[in-house]
Amino acid sequence: MQKTTIYRKPMGENLFEEEFTIEALSQMGNPLEKLSSLVDFEMFRPALEDVLVKKDCKTPAGRPQIDVVLMFKVIFLQRYYGLGDHQIQYQITDRTSFRQFLGIHTVDEVPDEKTVWACKNKLAEDGTFDRLFDEFRTFLDNKGLSFNEGKIIDATFVEAPKQRNTKEENKQIKSGDGKDLWNPEEGDSEREKARKKHKKSHKDVDARWTKKRGENHYGYKNHVKADKKTKLIEKYHTTDASVHDSNVIEPLIDEEKDKGQDLFLDAGYESKEDVVKRKGMNPIISEKGHRNNPLTDEQKKNNRVKSKDRCRIEHIFGFIEGAMNGSFVLSIGMMRAKAANALTNLVYNIFRYAQICIYHPQLITCKG
Repeated sequence: MQKTTIYRKPMGENLFEEEFTIEALSQMGNPLEKLSSLVDFEMFRPALEDVLVKKDCKTPAGRPQIDVVLMFKVIFLQRYYGLGDHQIQYQITDRTSFRQFLGIHTVDEVPDEKTVWACKNKLAEDGTFDRLFDEFRTFLDNKGLSFNEGKIIDATFVEAPKQRNTKEENKQIKSGDGKDLWNPEEGDSEREKARKKHKKSHKDVDARWTKKRGENHYGYKNHVKADKKTKLIEKYHTTDASVHDSNVIEPLIDEEKDKGQDLFLDAGYESKEDVVKRKGMNPIISEKGHRNNPLTDEQKKNNRVKSKDRCRIEHIFGFIEGAMNGSFVLSIGMMRAKAANALTNLVYNIFRYAQICIYHPQLITCKG
């Protein structure tokens, strides 16, 4: 039987194509459109302008500065979709949903990758992402999204670009003297000095290797404390990957706000029961079996009960790993790793707030 090929006549150019595309995306459920209707990013403007706006500009000559809220929304998209600086520029140019979210209508308005990097680096150096996280936490508290029904603490790895160093260099880095490596020496030619300077700028002497469940990890850790009921991140702390989870409890507990509440922890924190009690919280820690002393059936049963609450923090890490394309840092050094974690946690909280508004509006006790 002979196949019949059907040719569809190409449609002519439509002046309203952009409007039709936006309407089609809206009908299909554009998540960025919904997010824009729920979160007013203007709340971040004062903090962003403090860092990014040039206050001593003597002349209006030159290209006008890109709006600071637009730049933050670019960085927000970059972190949510796990994109590099070049890729975010390309995707904004290519994707209608991105341009609609940013309020951009022409290619000329798209910030280039160098502008994105410079803006992000300036915010990281100033610690602005921590300030933005705190401001959004205040916004959530004002919505009544701070409950006293228990907290959860856990950590996740933040992978960094792996380094290629010699054994001697790694030994020096591990001893804490990594900053003394690859420095220009007296007698070096200008070319050699430039080479060493370039090499040093690409070396991360703060990240560390560690092994967990037979897998090697290199980079940092994002330690978080989350509210058990809402699964919103309340506090976080950044360390290198070699620091054990149980050693980062005290920086995460707020003795004034958390006093008297349950704190759910996995078995890796079993030695920190006294620390939690000293901080005024009630430790609920899963038990761990040891060599020649395995868990009893009763202990296993208790662990299952405890895990029903504790495992809620895994939903946070699952969202970061899945929807946000993982925990990672593409920059160098602890300072930028801290900024990356602050941004990751802020982006998660913003999307979690949107989920609460859509699926659990009853949790929002203050509508103002």
